[in-house]
Amino acid sequence: MGKKKKNQSSSSSSATDLLQTLGDFTSKENWDKFFTIRGTGDSFEWYAEWPQLRDPLISLIGAPTSSPPPQILVPGCGNSRLSEHLYDAGFHGITNVDFSKVVISDMLRRNVRDRSDMRWRVMDMTSMQFMDETFDVVLDKGGLDALMEPELGHKLGNQYLSEVKRLLKSGGKFVCLTLAESHVLGLLFPKFRFGWKMSVHAIPQKSSSEPSLQTFMVVADKENSSVVLQVTSSFDHSSLDCNKNQAFGIHEALESENQTRREYSHGSDILYSLEDLQLGAKGDMKNLSPGCRFKLILGGEGDFCFSYRAVLLDARENSGPFMYNCGVFIVPKTRAHEWLFSSEEGQWLVVESSKAARLIMVLLDTSHASASMDEIQKDLSPLVKQLAPGKDDQGAQIPFMMAGDGIKHRNVVHQATSSLTGPIIVEDLVYENVDPEFSRIWPSEDLKFRRLVFQRTQGLVQSEALLMRDGSSHRTDVETERKKASSSSKSKRKGTQRRSDDSGNQLKVYHGYLASSYHMGIISGFTLISSYLESVASVGKSVKAVVIGLGAGLLPMFLHECMPFVGIEAVELDLTMLNLAEDYFGFTQDKSLKVHITDGIKFVREMKSSSATDEMSVVHGNEITSNNTRSCNGNCTASNARVDILIIDVDSPDSSSGMTCPAADFVEGSFLLTVKDALSEQGLFIVNLVSRSQATKDMVISRMKMVFNHLFCLQLEEDVNLVLFGLSSESCIKDNSFPEAAVQLGKLVKFQHLEISQSIMDAAKKIRCLK
Repeated sequence: MGKKKKNQSSSSSSATDLLQTLGDFTSKENWDKFFTIRGTGDSFEWYAEWPQLRDPLISLIGAPTSSPPPQILVPGCGNSRLSEHLYDAGFHGITNVDFSKVVISDMLRRNVRDRSDMRWRVMDMTSMQFMDETFDVVLDKGGLDALMEPELGHKLGNQYLSEVKRLLKSGGKFVCLTLAESHVLGLLFPKFRFGWKMSVHAIPQKSSSEPSLQTFMVVADKENSSVVLQVTSSFDHSSLDCNKNQAFGIHEALESENQTRREYSHGSDILYSLEDLQLGAKGDMKNLSPGCRFKLILGGEGDFCFSYRAVLLDARENSGPFMYNCGVFIVPKTRAHEWLFSSEEGQWLVVESSKAARLIMVLLDTSHASASMDEIQKDLSPLVKQLAPGKDDQGAQIPFMMAGDGIKHRNVVHQATSSLTGPIIVEDLVYENVDPEFSRIWPSEDLKFRRLVFQRTQGLVQSEALLMRDGSSHRTDVETERKKASSSSKSKRKGTQRRSDDSGNQLKVYHGYLASSYHMGIISGFTLISSYLESVASVGKSVKAVVIGLGAGLLPMFLHECMPFVGIEAVELDLTMLNLAEDYFGFTQDKSLKVHITDGIKFVREMKSSSATDEMSVVHGNEITSNNTRSCNGNCTASNARVDILIIDVDSPDSSSGMTCPAADFVEGSFLLTVKDALSEQGLFIVNLVSRSQATKDMVISRMKMVFNHLFCLQLEEDVNLVLFGLSSESCIKDNSFPEAAVQLGKLVKFQHLEISQSIMDAAKKIRCLK
């Protein structure tokens, strides 16, 4: 069987007419009709003909008189004379397969007398009824191309090539005559990446006045080796006598595949398929390799419902004793981003606690949201059994373990969609276990938290706040009086206060505590300028802070309530975020806390510009001005004074930069120079950097070192957040002064609980100097 492209000339006009009747090249009924109309004895060569194929084929197959003679399979044979020519050249061990009973009957009648040893079978080439390793050669003339109609995807082609690999003996050859289109090579090359040696050859064409589609011969030799070899070609791309698009396509496919193979050879951090492993990409998987770790993809085709991203880890030396030979550890989507499951160091800790000699850690994502754990386990079971070490003769069960999402109860409070941010969820939840710090402060509370989640970034909880009941007995007297005083001032926005339980007691966001560890880390960085902050506060002046990225407004509200000497301007690009912060997170504006709805980079650049006053004009009430700046409670004018504290806390809509936070533009050299110019002499620049790429982190650190006189960092435990602190002042805090500076900061912040003050001071002790 083989398909003929509509722009490739046929041997006759009648053949072209018949071709149009096929339509779907994968339809048995269509092919039966085609061969019935064409009739008996009238062969049709879809691709190159015997005079062009004879020499390269015979040189590949070898001598027909060898003992035993080579067994050749021709799948999708159609009514081509290729098998007959090979037989006449001395190769009698030929088996022809086609799913069209019409053509197999015709070909059998045509050859039964003169070529009696040749076999003909009615059989689907994607599911052939032959024993494993039956053939020395599988010769395909257009069969793969016919299965690879672009609109049908890779399914049939993948099934067929799996059959080819199963049926070939060790040392056997798959010879594929193809037009070498990109979607065909995109399946063919990776399918024979491990344990195969591949080469590509151009078949000479008949003389023609116009360039036409050329036939190529892709050869895959089955070898017992795990070495990844380059795909070789026997032709000069510039001399190909074919359509320019075809020549360019095969050149691009070869370059891309060989680049991938180089990465495999150099041990790059790549994803293996189950088939790669079965072919020996990582050695014999039946044997344990202590300390071996690699990433893989499971499922995603055939009878499997889902595709799974996984990590396979063989326990390190001297890690036993083990309870299990092999185990599966499922990590839910909500926890897949955590350090314990996303970092190599954390994963080894999980291996130790699992007591499994081999652990397959499966990281779920949004594609599994609708599936139950039973469905996932049923889907995974046949896949992981193929990865279990040993012979498993006794059929030992592979245990499935799971990291709980840690959530005891979840209630979706609100769902929204922003044109800038995408789908957003506000949810209230109770954790199964809370930080011991919470237990010390609120020992009898079943604490509830409110989270703001961006669905565009897997697992990203943008903001998290602690909810407390009005009049809670666990509040201090100062807090109670403060709430009484502020209770008369209510938001004008309808629905700002939300009920979160059935008791009738209202829950409100408590702004005296930052539930996100990286927010606490940001505040701990104020230690670097605590002397300056104290000098300003002691004379009744105001420290100017700018926060780029409002989120749920939790960081600005904490600064507003706990550091009243700080005047805060928050900058947010997405108006939806401000609405959510006000409606669901208790965010309010006043003369010392205001929000600008504008681009953060533009805001910083214009802040230091003499023309900034024109852009940041006076705003009144809750109106949106022409420059998209909104402020509440009276008239507010954005000051052009230099900034004392500038915080970048924005997520990135484009993960191609290697960063989840911030967007790449916020760490470009030009913007960092603008920031330095905008800061006061004692100013502090803070960036919340989220990236799993060490190279990306190093790049950002290098850029900041070039701009700022002093650079510090805080790496949070079990977190991917790296908080960077840049200082432009000539002098800076000494290492031995951190404890004193932390105490000084603790006195400046009006904490309601001493335990919270202590957590910030503890974080400050972990800040280290980079420059």
